[in-house]
Amino acid sequence: MSLDARQRCVFEAKLAEQAERHDEQVKAMRALCALEGVDALTTDERNMLSVGYKNVIGARRGSWRILNSIEEKERGKGHEAQAEKVRGYRTRVEKELKDICADVLEVLDGRLLSKASGDGESVVFYLKMKADYYRYLAEVSSGDEREEASKNADEAYAEATTMANGKGSTDGLPPTHPVRLGLALNHSVFHYEIGNDSTKACELAKTAFEEAIADLDTLTDESYKDSTLIMQLLRDNLTLWTSDANDDDDDSDE
Repeated sequence: MSLDARQRCVFEAKLAEQAERHDEQVKAMRALCALEGVDALTTDERNMLSVGYKNVIGARRGSWRILNSIEEKERGKGHEAQAEKVRGYRTRVEKELKDICADVLEVLDGRLLSKASGDGESVVFYLKMKADYYRYLAEVSSGDEREEASKNADEAYAEATTMANGKGSTDGLPPTHPVRLGLALNHSVFHYEIGNDSTKACELAKTAFEEAIADLDTLTDESYKDSTLIMQLLRDNLTLWTSDANDDDDDSDE
């Protein structure tokens, strides 16, 4: 049986994921999004797109942090020539990272969010994703650029939270839903790392964790593993943030 264009894109994306060739995974899913007649993505397709981009951006975020640390150490030693060499390398990685973020945001704003209208879970998922990539931009930016990315991230997180809590035009998600929990996790990390507001970060994480604990009877077998993992990450971050014995790089996000 031959595959249609949509099935072929999904097959290629899954194959690339198994081969750990995540740039090609993203390419296949982007091709799917651009197909004529494709409206909303299925949950499987949505997750495939998200995981692909997460791996692609994750590699650059890790590289940027390492290079930024090396550059600071070289400058601290007075090795300006070496520090400038590292800075050039870091700047190159930074451009790659920013290009990926711009690519994701174009897909979300240009296609996925408009097609997901009416599907509350998908809209929350995409708004969270949008906020995450603005957060990644803020991580590597400074001055006005950082301020703008931070503002855009906070607004997208807030809009997603309103919908997840059932205060928008669609029904909300249960407190134990992995998308709602993941949103709270990443929004709290944003407040801690980007906003330097540990009080707000702890309040958000604590509320999400306690609401999920109080509503465990809504937890389905299908989402049990994902939900309990995110709840553990929320609790881990709370422990770190309240002890003041942590390093920013240790914060867990989804």
